[in-house]
Amino acid sequence: MSGAMSYEQVRPVRPSAAVVLARNPGLMTLDGTNTWLLREPGREDAVVVDPGPVGEHLDAVVAAAGRVSAILLTHRHLDHSEGARALAERTGVGVRALDPAFRLGDEGLTDGEVIRASGVEIRAWTTPGHSSDSMSFLVEDEAGRYVLTGDTILGRGTTVVGHPDGNLGEYLDSLRRLADLDGAAVLPGHGPELADAAEVATDYLQHRAQRLDQVRAALAELGPDADARAVVEQVYVDVDRSLWPAAEYSVRAQLAYLRGSS
Repeated sequence: MSGAMSYEQVRPVRPSAAVVLARNPGLMTLDGTNTWLLREPGREDAVVVDPGPVGEHLDAVVAAAGRVSAILLTHRHLDHSEGARALAERTGVGVRALDPAFRLGDEGLTDGEVIRASGVEIRAWTTPGHSSDSMSFLVEDEAGRYVLTGDTILGRGTTVVGHPDGNLGEYLDSLRRLADLDGAAVLPGHGPELADAAEVATDYLQHRAQRLDQVRAALAELGPDADARAVVEQVYVDVDRSLWPAAEYSVRAQLAYLRGSS
């Protein structure tokens, strides 16, 4: 994010997109959770994507959104979804999500479906891997295309594939899909927006390929039955140790992928 961070304040990003940053920074959430508000310029209603945490953040989202026309979730993780039920109860609007357990109302999301609300057209893409229910949302406005990626692509660093719910093979397929979006801006679930989804997804794919090569080399040295912690200690020496517990999730996904069980 350029400039000083402002929590619980609406920040315009695109002609049809603005963000409210939650005050929940951390190792996994970076600066905090981005709640996205989508609407045609001049509209007084908005689509809310990832309501984020309850409390002052949800109050800020409601104030910034005006009338809520739809509530969408990129995935089930609580830093994105915790406030969804409360927002639905406050607005009378259902929650649309891929995971049935997180829907309120009877509408889910399907791949390729177009949601029309608040003057914008939002195309839903299934992009599993970070989690089994991860979705991305593709939108086009007068400034061009953009894609809301949840945690599939972050604004800074790389994401965790949360094995066993997350699946590396599916994640690589999702990145390949996003790599086709030449020139589409990335509006992520955490961190700053990025200029080109194709460029970032390609970089992610290269990073994953390098990590897989490192894991293969570690297994050759440690033995084919080495556990995730042993691999982390050898492969992730360039990563802050505070992130090693999260890295273990990704290594478990890498091991499952290499051992043919993903």
